[in-house]
Amino acid sequence: MEITRENIRLALYITGPLVLASYAFGLSRMENPNDLWGGIPESWRTLNVMCMFIAATGFLIMWWFFLYRWDSAVVETVQWPWGEGNSGGHARLMLAFLLVTIPSMFWLELTALHIRTDGNWTQWLVIGNLWLVCLGNILLGLFAWSAHQQGIASHSIWPVLGSLMLAIQVIINDGILWNLKYPW
Repeated sequence: MEITRENIRLALYITGPLVLASYAFGLSRMENPNDLWGGIPESWRTLNVMCMFIAATGFLIMWWFFLYRWDSAVVETVQWPWGEGNSGGHARLMLAFLLVTIPSMFWLELTALHIRTDGNWTQWLVIGNLWLVCLGNILLGLFAWSAHQQGIASHSIWPVLGSLMLAIQVIINDGILWNLKYPW
């Protein structure tokens, strides 16, 4: 199956709202939603929430440039920084975006499962899930960097900045700090 810009848009129109719905649904079922903060000190929480909005803005910057602003034929030519060729860009982009959105739909429920069961195996489900999102963010950043290096458009630095904005929350706050601070 050929992956097109329209396929990616459709996938994100489905998975994006599902991420938000999973949070709303999951929070409504939690006895104590504050348990989700784990070991994150209360004094850090305002900054962390601000980083969530910065991350969402970064995601939307990449979404906009990759899927609306730039010419579809040009996006199709983007390779990973180590790759060669002139096709497959949309397939790479789909992989990266879905590695961010799909695991994000399951983080809250997996964390709630760990809180309920406190099993060692559930800890690794949560950590692995968060690291999949980190991998997706890294791939989006590499894709953006490659597009910038190829000079595919005049404002090619914006998706690179968007991936860095997303990385503040996804990699630093969730993938590293939250995992280190959580009372496993």
